Amino acid sequence: MNLSDIPLIDQHAHNLLRPEVAARDPYSTAFTEGNHSEIINYHARHTFFYRRSLRDIATLLNCEAQEEMILARRDSLGLEQLTQLCFSAANLEAIYLDDGLQTDSILPLSWHEKFVCVKRILRLEELAEQLIPQSDSFETFLEKFNSEIDPPPVGVIAFKSIVCYRTGLDIQPVPLAAAACRFYDMKQQLDYQSIRLTDKVLIDFLLQQALLVAAKHRLPVQLHTGFGDPDLDLRFANPLYLRSVLESPEYRNVPLVLLHAAYPYMQEAGYLASVYPQVYLDFGLAIPFLSVSGMREAMSKLLELAPTTKLMYSSDAHQIPELYYLGAKWGVHILGEVLDQAIQDGDVTAMEAMEIAHAILRENALCLYNRRVAR
Repeated sequence: MNLSDIPLIDQHAHNLLRPEVAARDPYSTAFTEGNHSEIINYHARHTFFYRRSLRDIATLLNCEAQEEMILARRDSLGLEQLTQLCFSAANLEAIYLDDGLQTDSILPLSWHEKFVCVKRILRLEELAEQLIPQSDSFETFLEKFNSEIDPPPVGVIAFKSIVCYRTGLDIQPVPLAAAACRFYDMKQQLDYQSIRLTDKVLIDFLLQQALLVAAKHRLPVQLHTGFGDPDLDLRFANPLYLRSVLESPEYRNVPLVLLHAAYPYMQEAGYLASVYPQVYLDFGLAIPFLSVSGMREAMSKLLELAPTTKLMYSSDAHQIPELYYLGAKWGVHILGEVLDQAIQDGDVTAMEAMEIAHAILRENALCLYNRRVAR
């Protein structure tokens, strides 16, 4: 199926790095979730993703498929022209940006708005890390935290949590007194420098506070699931751990978006979307980071059971604009292949497949986030 004419809603991505920051790291840094120098400087260049991507990028930039030639071409274009080229080739209609990644190193949302419609996703842990040093008491901190998210700031269309990275998805109820105790323990250890929130009790408590606000406003909450950098424990990134949250009546009205195809837990994520009305999925990061066969399998496994109304496109692009292009190129291509196979298998008709493609690539996201976009 040729789906290239469908404008994309990229429902989860990140800000690009400032040029001087991006220049500090090897180009291969953007093509791996690893952070060890040996991975970045050597092994990452020997993945199927990196080798395939060099050819894709070279074709887009009209240069040879060698890293040094691509770097030279990028320099000659400059970041703004390169971004315009990548965003146009990706056929992006809008991007929803989680601006809580590498906050000291990224370009602002306003810079991205020069190229495409941009909406903001508020990262909860980043907000908490900003507020804890400013608060002398737990009561003051909690009041500040809630006031920052209720009502959600203008332009914010979703919350995002990286609880999966910090402490895993086995989120449990936390009494107010227990959260306060952990807050004061953390305050005693502060040296007035930036903090990194890693306490499970406090993280679980704050996420559940945010879920109550999200339920009140019917605001989607995006959750990292599945693979990522070594900061997470992949064993606890399985979305099946979310059962207690999904079964809680307090959070039934919160749309939960499980990011990254939950790779390698695609079937588990698809199952959850098939039985819980509040669960939605996307396939960013898994596409384009996997091999072609891996991307095809991930998409197929998500759709084995999940309703097509529950799956959305994203790139999870970050650092460099090429990742926006690669996510779009392969997201559209793989979806077309999987839908072609579904037609051959008799799962759907050609007309139904085209309707499904439009839904996954843009309409499901527009429907889910519509209330917040309209604010």
